[in-house]
Amino acid sequence: MTSKHTLSRRTVVKSTLCGVSSLVAGSVLPGKPLCAQQDGSTAKADPKVRGPFPILSTPFTESGDVDYDVLAKEAKFVSWGGCPGMIWPQSGDSVDLLTMDEKMKGMEVLAKTARDLPTSLCLGVQGKDTEEMLAFAEHAEKLEPEAIISRPPDSGKTEEDLRQYWTALASVATRPVILQTTGGVAYKGPVPSPKLMIELAAEFPHFGYIKEEAGDVLGRMKTSLAAMPPVRRVFSARGGFHWLQESQLGSEGVITERAAYADVLTRIWELQESGEDPKTLEDVFSKFIQMVKAKPGGLRGANLIIWKKRGVFKNLLSRNYGRGKSTPASPIISELKISSDQIADVDNRFQDLHPYLKEVTPDLS
Repeated sequence: MTSKHTLSRRTVVKSTLCGVSSLVAGSVLPGKPLCAQQDGSTAKADPKVRGPFPILSTPFTESGDVDYDVLAKEAKFVSWGGCPGMIWPQSGDSVDLLTMDEKMKGMEVLAKTARDLPTSLCLGVQGKDTEEMLAFAEHAEKLEPEAIISRPPDSGKTEEDLRQYWTALASVATRPVILQTTGGVAYKGPVPSPKLMIELAAEFPHFGYIKEEAGDVLGRMKTSLAAMPPVRRVFSARGGFHWLQESQLGSEGVITERAAYADVLTRIWELQESGEDPKTLEDVFSKFIQMVKAKPGGLRGANLIIWKKRGVFKNLLSRNYGRGKSTPASPIISELKISSDQIADVDNRFQDLHPYLKEVTPDLS
């Protein structure tokens, strides 16, 4: 990333963005001007909403219920790993197969757990339509997390639908709002444009935080980052696979369901920030990417094995969609099946990561 003969990440960000656009000039870090002085009336980015914010995986009991005790252990594990933030419920990892009551109870469990942790809690508030999203948002607001995150509504068909949906959220939310640029498995609408993200950020001072993972990600990031402020923070996503490249553009953290590697994500982030050891950064990032490429892939594959290996999950159970990604009338539960060769491969890749793991997992009870 940096050395005596290379530019630092922040220098690259500054020179890149100043050349991309003069539409809006601002800062990459709170209070640090990028291309021009920040307007004093413009809301600054919240310093607590920055860095790796891994999404917690949803654990299940043998009967197929959400295991809220393990969910709380996950939160403690991520905090122990050093990540500045954590997110739930979010992503495609069985989250659409949870009931409203299950999601709301999980939010309550995490809010209670997070009160004793230094890690910021971000709660996911999205729904099939505005009414459902607002029910989650109002519940989340009562729990007072540091931030909330929302993806497009399943019912959205046009960008104007997305604008109205998120404008309604702005009327309820009082804390930083991260907007995700992709929808759930049922979403068939458009990718929200950078123009819409920027306009919402300019209109609502608690908006302007973007989880960018759709379409031409690098091009979209450049456009959004050139509009800082009112854009306040852009996060990498997509499993973290392109995090280093995107950090050179100016992304200031990653949102990914790789919470089982919280200590590794923290190490990568710290090395990015310091710029003092590019060789180690390259090595740990490469080993992390090889780890998350292990088969079986996806969020309920080898990822579950690592959760169990690290002493957090009790089993390898998942809920499953019905035919055509439909939501079944009652939960369909399955246990991950994995061959001995696949287990050996996961073990070998995880062993390669050991130099970058915290040595002793704490008591998470």
